Amino acid sequence: MTARHAAPAHHTGAMIALTVLFLVIVWWSLALGRYHVPLETWWKLVTAPDDAGIAGQILLQVRLPRIAAGILIGAGLSAAGAAYQGIFRNPMVSPDILGASAGAGFGAAAAILLGWSIIGIELSSFAFGLIAVGLTCAAAAKLKRMGDPILTLVLVGILVGSVFTALVSLAKYAADPYSKLPAITLWLMGSLSAINPKDLGFALVPMAIGLVPLYLLRWNLNVLAFGEEEARALGAETTRLRWIIIFCATLLTGAAVAIAGMVGWVGLVIPHLARMIVGPDYRVLLPASVLLGASYLLLTDDLARSVMANEIPLGIITALIGAPFFLYLMMRSERGWA
Repeated sequence: MTARHAAPAHHTGAMIALTVLFLVIVWWSLALGRYHVPLETWWKLVTAPDDAGIAGQILLQVRLPRIAAGILIGAGLSAAGAAYQGIFRNPMVSPDILGASAGAGFGAAAAILLGWSIIGIELSSFAFGLIAVGLTCAAAAKLKRMGDPILTLVLVGILVGSVFTALVSLAKYAADPYSKLPAITLWLMGSLSAINPKDLGFALVPMAIGLVPLYLLRWNLNVLAFGEEEARALGAETTRLRWIIIFCATLLTGAAVAIAGMVGWVGLVIPHLARMIVGPDYRVLLPASVLLGASYLLLTDDLARSVMANEIPLGIITALIGAPFFLYLMMRSERGWA
């Protein structure tokens, strides 16, 4: 069987179950909220939007954008995590391994410190996420004689991420403690509470540019997982493929952080869970990660906005769930990652 052949038939049932689970969670998330939306309002939104009233406006302007953003961010971070784990051949790798999240965090913190608008904050966050990964790749290219190029890239990414994390701390230290410091802190915790249709429009293009190529190239991740020498022996252009995948995963990570802040653990935990459900074949693993990631982030957001009277930052929920759950998965797993 070649890498391009269809995935094994026994994965079909798992994918159907994940799809049904995703649809159920979407419906549950739409219905959940302090403001009850009756079923007739849904019908009016389709047949007579002008007569939907306040409930219709809540759905269109608040609830639907928030849920759509949760789907995009969960799917994007999970796909980015799965892709990074494939090219680096390590299930412990997450989307921020090359410094994208730290760079995006600094971009947002700097924009808040300068008093920019929400659009300026999102643009600055996205731009610095790309800059951080660009610096990582450029420095790794200069140090390619050190040995293993993948190891060099990871080490440089950790260093670049540490620098931008320090810059975030510097921005917080310089911020006004009564206005800008709380804004920076809350943003870094991550949340979907301020998502609006404009944010969706901002994130949709980079998300699509990142997700579509990853989906089309997912079978190549199987080849890259064999290792550099084996992949080249099979005829793969490993260098070009690796940079394309890194670029796509960086776009996904940067766009997610730009509109929602720092939402951790999704890109680490979800691909690992998907791998335990459908196996290491990226033809199935990547779509499974996308479905699981979208479902997981919607569920955590539901918890964030319903557990307490005041909404809990999303990053806190994902860390409280993700870290113990990942430890549990590691303890239960008796197989290798690939």
